[in-house]
Amino acid sequence: MNESIISILPGNEGDFLSLHGIYRGGIDLIKAVQVIENPVLTAFMKILTTLGTEYVYILITLFVFWCVSEKKGVRLGMLILLSAWINGFLKFLLKHPRPYHLDPSVGLAFESSYGIPSGHAQLSLVFWVLIASWYGGKRKTAVKTAAILFTLLIGFTRLYLGVHFPTDLLAGWFLGALILALYFFLETPVTALLNRGIPGIVPGGPRLRMICAALIALGMNALFPQDTSLGGLFLGFCAGYNLMLKHSPFSAGPGGEQTAGNLIRLGLRYLAGLAGTVCIYLGLRLLLPGESSLWAPLGGGLSPYYSLSRFLQYGLLGIWTTWGTGGVFLRLNLAERRAECSGG
Repeated sequence: MNESIISILPGNEGDFLSLHGIYRGGIDLIKAVQVIENPVLTAFMKILTTLGTEYVYILITLFVFWCVSEKKGVRLGMLILLSAWINGFLKFLLKHPRPYHLDPSVGLAFESSYGIPSGHAQLSLVFWVLIASWYGGKRKTAVKTAAILFTLLIGFTRLYLGVHFPTDLLAGWFLGALILALYFFLETPVTALLNRGIPGIVPGGPRLRMICAALIALGMNALFPQDTSLGGLFLGFCAGYNLMLKHSPFSAGPGGEQTAGNLIRLGLRYLAGLAGTVCIYLGLRLLLPGESSLWAPLGGGLSPYYSLSRFLQYGLLGIWTTWGTGGVFLRLNLAERRAECSGG
């Protein structure tokens, strides 16, 4: 194996050498797929593959939370954040190369992270299958089939672009299926436990939900301190949801018949939420230590508090997207007050 590849992927040289045959087979398959390569198709694949990123799923999740169902939105948000963290943690732990590290000729796109498991494959399966499971109409089988086919299509774009081996995709789909299975098996009893509490120890409701969210975020940061943003976002999202239920409980959805006026109201709600999110993100990025902050010229980009600042930045973003937006929607008459707010 090329020494330059080993140098950028330290610590697992023996594993890479033993897997070299698998990698070679994967590269051969990628080259077979890339026989159809042309500039127009490549440009289309690059656009299509962006639909499998966590940023797109966060935008859709916010739409669900703000404009469809706040209860479904918070579940979808927590599951996507946990799934993204698991993926990033395993990538960093395994430190496996991408195809173009071994054969630069197959690289039609490039990524800054390690290869296995494929985040696009994993997140796409979790996201679209969960959303499809909410559909209970006559065409539910067709909807679920479409979700699976779209997930496979996203996986194909990663293979075509040469950014993942077939084994990366299989690992991502396996993890996604495992996460979904755990969610469907545990969601009902865990929700009941959080609402009921532990008799004689912790009462159910906001207090227990906050304790659990804080413990999960602590575990995320302790196991993967290299990226504290997802832990902060998870904790902020959960804390903000609890605060929203208490202080500004709003009801997502059009709030009646889907008239033009109600749909415009939904659009304004989503735009207001996004505008606030972008302003807070950019403002905190400037004010808190980091490479893009106002303190960078003074050495702020190398601050020992950088990890803490990222945790704080994304935690505040999570609070805004749930509690902050709820208050704004109600004050601007962009949403109705929620009739009951016992919990998620």
